[in-house]
Amino acid sequence: MFLLGGFYSYFFPFTVVLRLFGFLLISLAAWCLGYFVGAHVPQNTVSIAALQEIGKKPVLRAPAPKGPKCGLWAPCPPGNFAFRILSGGGKVKRPQICFEDDEFIHKGNYETESGIIIAIVNYETGKLMSIKFFEMWAKDHSSEMVDFIRKAPEGTVLLMATQDDGSTRLKDYAKKLVEELGSKEIKNIKFRSSWVFIAAKGFTLPDNIQKEKINHSDQAKNRYKGWPAEVQIEDCIPRNLN
Repeated sequence: MFLLGGFYSYFFPFTVVLRLFGFLLISLAAWCLGYFVGAHVPQNTVSIAALQEIGKKPVLRAPAPKGPKCGLWAPCPPGNFAFRILSGGGKVKRPQICFEDDEFIHKGNYETESGIIIAIVNYETGKLMSIKFFEMWAKDHSSEMVDFIRKAPEGTVLLMATQDDGSTRLKDYAKKLVEELGSKEIKNIKFRSSWVFIAAKGFTLPDNIQKEKINHSDQAKNRYKGWPAEVQIEDCIPRNLN
């Protein structure tokens, strides 16, 4: 018995030390392995969820359908230009002129004033050539407006709209020129009337398209305080008129 007890007393501490040393060695190896993996494996490693997606068939989604050009109720037939003109509303709601889905009036080229804005479009290409605003409240720009219209070349489309008030300083000779382009309402324009008009130079627009609309200020019917509701015309223009 003495010999057996001496045997355990001699070898048991050594076994404990050996096990403790083995545990520390394994822990050190695990730490080193973790450090190596963290230092050398990229952070943007593919996730398990991403790996699961590999091999799945891609889902093809059709693009969202696009509405008719210029927001018309129905698309124009092939071989036609789409247009829409909306007068300004109240004091600050700017007018809109669209031709073949190109919006010509935006914050970069428009200031809130009172007058008439005119866009000139090349009928062959449907592209904007020039656009200009003519103040008709604070100052008379009738002569500049007449000059702008007269310089529009043959084979162009002219689109016009009012903002706030386009009549106060508009001279009769300017009205006469617009009337020669086919307007039937420019002579009737009044203080703060909402008015839109489309005309052509060098060719004639079809009789069956919308060309002009006007709405006079009426305190009993006005949409805005002191201003009538906007007016709008929209239609399709055949490309083979000239």
